[in-house]
Amino acid sequence: MGVTLKDVAERAGVSRSAVSRTFTDGASVSAKTRSKVEKAASELGYAPNALASSLTTGRTKMIGLIANNFHNPLILEVFDLFTRGLQDRGLRPLLVNLSDATDPADSVRMLRQYSVDGVIVASSTLPSSFALAFKAAGLPVVHAFGRYATAPDVHVVGIDNVACGRMAAEALVQRGYGRVAFLGGPRSATSTQDRVAGFLGALAGCPEVHVSASYASAYTFDAGRTEMQQLLQDTPAEAYFCGDDLLAVGALSAIHEAGLSVPGDIGLIGLNDMEMARWQMIGLTTIRQPVAQIIDAAIALVVSTIEDPGRPPETRLFPCRVVERQTLRALP
Repeated sequence: MGVTLKDVAERAGVSRSAVSRTFTDGASVSAKTRSKVEKAASELGYAPNALASSLTTGRTKMIGLIANNFHNPLILEVFDLFTRGLQDRGLRPLLVNLSDATDPADSVRMLRQYSVDGVIVASSTLPSSFALAFKAAGLPVVHAFGRYATAPDVHVVGIDNVACGRMAAEALVQRGYGRVAFLGGPRSATSTQDRVAGFLGALAGCPEVHVSASYASAYTFDAGRTEMQQLLQDTPAEAYFCGDDLLAVGALSAIHEAGLSVPGDIGLIGLNDMEMARWQMIGLTTIRQPVAQIIDAAIALVVSTIEDPGRPPETRLFPCRVVERQTLRALP
């Protein structure tokens, strides 16, 4: 049988309530008592029961971490940073896969069953209705990688996708490309809508540049490869802004399979700067999204909202930048 709170109390010569207070955040206990309890617990190999503690404090210290695009390797980087960031703050992540979810109410019911203290939606493709449903249920919520809004309904942490689209357009124009195109993810994704809007808007004042747009079925390697294979059957653009690194890697594969070179025949620029983009055999020129900063800010916001549920929603945006590698022409 495992070591109990009673065993620690007897070893330390204190009451069971003193042991409980020692392991309860914010509870009042003298330094002398704390020292005795911690020493006894160490000698006995005792660890407090987190679930039992939640019954006393009313908090589980669990944060629901919601995502839906598990086919994209970037989500592994996101989960790694999120889980470590939460655990470093004494919190526990509850990972939830909403890849096939269509009803926000189902997600709310599931998270309520686990009595999570807060929710972080880590997705640029889930509709805002999911984050709003969690808020309506009284759960502190932050939408990481969500859509920029000047007056948000929930906390949003991410990037200005319209600005990223403009950044990509400027990068291609600076390199002298005359026929450029956008290769995006699903049309329904707000990230796709904003990136193409910024891209096309920046090129509206460049009549000498021919521009077009196409859309893949998902933010996946296969979707990017399939879409580029179709584009290559006609007259392809000289360079493509792919709305996600994984789409760009899929496009790169299709271009090479067609016997063409990058950037000799076709140039590519992606978005995210995921780990794969840095691999030597890929070397993707891309727009870096500061994922680690976004995640750290999202965790800080959900923690502060748990402590202050009346905190007004805010938007925090982080700047992006072009990372030069080997899939675009060199600057003149």
